[in-house]
Amino acid sequence: MESANNKELPVPGTSGKKNHPRQTARPALFRALAHTLLPFLLGVGCSGNDAGTPSSALLREVTSEVGLGAEQQPWPGGLYQIPEISVGGIGLFDSDGDSSPEIYQVRYPQPANPSQAAPNRLYRMDKTGSYREVPGAAGLDDPGYGSGVATGDIDNDGDLDVYVTNIGKDGLYINDGGAFTRAAKGTIPTSEDWSSSASFLDYDRDGDLDLFVCHYLLDDPTRICHISLRDKRDYCGPDKFQGVRDSLYRNEGNGRFTEVTREAGISRALPGFGVICFDLTGDGWIDIYVANDLKPNQLWVNQRDGSFADEALARGLALNGAGKAEAGMGVALGDTDGNGSLDLFITHLVDQTHTLYASVETNDGVTYRDRSASSGIGAGTLAMTGWGCGFLDLENDGDLDLAIVHGRVARGPVAPAADCGPFWNSYAEANQLYLNQGKGKYILGKKRAGTFSSRAEASRGLAFADIDSDGDTDLVQSNIGNVLRVFRNEAQRSGNHWLRVRALTGARDDLGALVTITAGKRVLRRPVLSSSSFACASEATTHFGLGRSDTIDSLPNRWSDGTSESFDAGGVDRLLVLRRGEGSRGN
Repeated sequence: MESANNKELPVPGTSGKKNHPRQTARPALFRALAHTLLPFLLGVGCSGNDAGTPSSALLREVTSEVGLGAEQQPWPGGLYQIPEISVGGIGLFDSDGDSSPEIYQVRYPQPANPSQAAPNRLYRMDKTGSYREVPGAAGLDDPGYGSGVATGDIDNDGDLDVYVTNIGKDGLYINDGGAFTRAAKGTIPTSEDWSSSASFLDYDRDGDLDLFVCHYLLDDPTRICHISLRDKRDYCGPDKFQGVRDSLYRNEGNGRFTEVTREAGISRALPGFGVICFDLTGDGWIDIYVANDLKPNQLWVNQRDGSFADEALARGLALNGAGKAEAGMGVALGDTDGNGSLDLFITHLVDQTHTLYASVETNDGVTYRDRSASSGIGAGTLAMTGWGCGFLDLENDGDLDLAIVHGRVARGPVAPAADCGPFWNSYAEANQLYLNQGKGKYILGKKRAGTFSSRAEASRGLAFADIDSDGDTDLVQSNIGNVLRVFRNEAQRSGNHWLRVRALTGARDDLGALVTITAGKRVLRRPVLSSSSFACASEATTHFGLGRSDTIDSLPNRWSDGTSESFDAGGVDRLLVLRRGEGSRGN
């Protein structure tokens, strides 16, 4: 049922007094039942070894199988400093142009030694299918307190360049054939702010990629916070700190960036966590959506003159359906109901449902409405704290499924059989996989998720790519403690067809493009993105599951500058590369 303002009513118990800075209370009995019973219903555990997977499972953990299991080390207890629980991005992208994505691990020091460098690592797959650490991370061994990563070809030479966000000074790395060099001083303005997510975009349509960086807050290591339960110390929430304004950097096309945050109208110092850069208003210009922690989200709508205006409230994206600001972390974008328009999904804290904003075409343009409850996602996420997330067609059936990783920021009941250590067990939760049943209706797929959902951990990042080039999307997850987990998708066993599409403008991926295919009676649309989830970079190639369809009727592509071309798709079950200027011009 919808309220008079056309937004769904909240799930009972989603508002009330706060007993933790980042946790909204529910009635005590309901809250206790949810947190006590949910781990049993999900069958969670925290084993450090790969576990057996049901034969029907879509995801199979292969961390040890691909040579990464030995890298996992026990993580010492935390010191209740907020950076310890608020970082964990990861990159999954082709760094050397061999069409095989590498795993880029953004690392951070142990709690007891925050000043001790923990250089980032790069893992490259060898001919046997195992990942091997690249010495010095091929130049990407940024030594900062790692937070996240963004990728994009900033010099249009066909190589992916990398921006690393840190708590402290960020790093921009220029790619030359798979070897990286940190950009010279003065190439891009830097600050000591805590950067979280970042994204490359061409907001001014000049042909090169600009950069948007989310900043979180000004940390105060001396601040001490407690929770009401027996007055135990716990992590502080963002309301105890000052937020930091995000940054926009314009690519000048000569190897240098200029900060244009003020000129662009990017205002308000809010704790930014997740970001998506895409045309979210339907006018053909790239906008910027920021998920803020316990503050209203922002939709910076491109004004086509180099400036932006925040229209999140007017378009239904600032608050949830009950008119409340939530603790936004991860962000995903995709057409969940097959109606041709793209919807937004945001992960939140325990006692707040994760939120699905469905896009609606109106006379005033594109607006969004909270469809968390009617989609089937809301109730199942109420007891969870979500971070990385993504829409992906795991079954290759044409419908976008939803993967979410979880991990608390406030102490909670220990999940059964948790084995994350005496400190982190209280922050461990199970991941979730929601399977699309058609028309945007989702069900929780516990058995089909395999070990992706069968253990409880404190997870943060989630990135996506076809790591084994078999036509389905695989997942890489990061946990607190610099832990990686790799999940291989087993969808190819179904025999469903697929098509992967890369859209290039010049030599680079056209970030912000929209790829559409028509197969039979179905029209499928996928955005070209590299930055999404939580502080993560993923493969920018779009993926389409086709079910039993073995032909593509049409393939129109809308480039990031709003122009369109149509292409001949040819056969299925392959990678197709679209090059701007080689198709038939559209309207």
